[in-house]
Amino acid sequence: MGEKMAVKIVIPTALRQHTNNEDELQLSARDVKGALQELVVAFPGLRRYLYSDNGRLRNFINIYLNEEDIRYMKGEETPLSDGDTLMIVPSVAGGSAHADPHNVSLSSSEFARYSRHLIMPEVGMEGQKAIKASSVLIIGAGGLGTPSATYLAAAGVGRIGIVDFDTIEKSNLHRQILYSEQDVGKSKAEVAKERLLQVNPNISIELHKVRLDSSNALDLLKNYDIIMDGTDNFPTRYLVNDACVLLGKPNVYASIFRFEGQASVFFAKEGPCYRCLYPEPPPPGLVPSCAEGGVLGVLPGIMGSIQAAEAIDLILGKGTPLIGRLLLFNALDMKFKELKLRKNPDCPICGPNPTVKELIDYEVFCGVNETLEPGFEISSRALKQVIDAKGGVVLLDVREPFENQICRIDGSRLIPLGQLPQRVNELDTADDIVVYCHSGVRSAQAVRLLKGLGFRKVRNLKGGIRAWTIEVDPTLQTY
Repeated sequence: MGEKMAVKIVIPTALRQHTNNEDELQLSARDVKGALQELVVAFPGLRRYLYSDNGRLRNFINIYLNEEDIRYMKGEETPLSDGDTLMIVPSVAGGSAHADPHNVSLSSSEFARYSRHLIMPEVGMEGQKAIKASSVLIIGAGGLGTPSATYLAAAGVGRIGIVDFDTIEKSNLHRQILYSEQDVGKSKAEVAKERLLQVNPNISIELHKVRLDSSNALDLLKNYDIIMDGTDNFPTRYLVNDACVLLGKPNVYASIFRFEGQASVFFAKEGPCYRCLYPEPPPPGLVPSCAEGGVLGVLPGIMGSIQAAEAIDLILGKGTPLIGRLLLFNALDMKFKELKLRKNPDCPICGPNPTVKELIDYEVFCGVNETLEPGFEISSRALKQVIDAKGGVVLLDVREPFENQICRIDGSRLIPLGQLPQRVNELDTADDIVVYCHSGVRSAQAVRLLKGLGFRKVRNLKGGIRAWTIEVDPTLQTY
């Protein structure tokens, strides 16, 4: 047996609720497996996030040793040295783009507008014409899509497509910079088009106010040079990836959560795709969304700007795009870190022997259609009737303490989801328990956990406290 080495493990924001908010831990171990075992012994709540029921490291969790993916070393058997750094990277929501600059010209107004581009030798006249001749499809006009669209429009990308069918909510305004208080309730796509044409009237904006799915993705994406993924859910991320691979398009990717962001360019012709990094999605509810976990308002502006810069680099054919590299950004510590990505020879869509040759049902693939069995959910109005009838129901809030401070249902008790496995003995299996969170996602996960531990009279509040404020008590603050 070799000597144990002192190593550091970096914990991502999404998992820190299970490590008492520790972001770095010092451990001693001989190999990666030993270090991870030390970690889950110290923090048992982490085990179900890192390992599946059969004890294997989950496919949506990547472990990097000093910026190298352990999958391409010796896996969990990779030996450690003193001073090594292990980083846990969970999944969170190149080349030339073939623009033809010879078929476009610049007006005198455009010469003035793009003068600071034209005097750059890396851009110049031919580069600006290439930008004007190019087309970019932005999927999602939200936190990532609005800053990237703004800069691409200002740069003179000739044709910008926007895929978004949503309307503007007040909670969007702290980060989605194209919208104002007066726009609440309006179509994101329509308002975005209006504002972008104010930024640059020389470009064309095409709207696709539809939900992107397997029936329309190939037809929508095929008409654009570059695809920009600004989505916030796993089914659409895998859909965009697979469509880009099948069409041979570069996928400029970014994701955000709280203070942390990720960015890369997935281009199967020249490097790995999204599935090479994350072969399968996490189970529903295991990784919280921005609506559940929050996001720093300026973070999508930074990551969306990085996406825009990558798109311009691809159009110009200059520089070294993020193909085969994953850029990590921490706004809290103001640090960037880069990890190497490799093409997975067993990738089911971009590998040499692909098994995915057409678009699939991504809702089923990501398990988002999994619902609780009848009898394990209750609506807000039905819960109110039970409470009014003195039904003796126990209300369990599985949100975080800071969420509980914003609003709560009277009489409820707080046990955050990450602490539930260790504190389950505080609950009685004989009680009639109704679990709630913000939107019903985390509470559904809690119900499944409690059911597996023998609780039979446990139900999920559909829509969470957000539905409660709409249907029962509008005086509560919402978030």
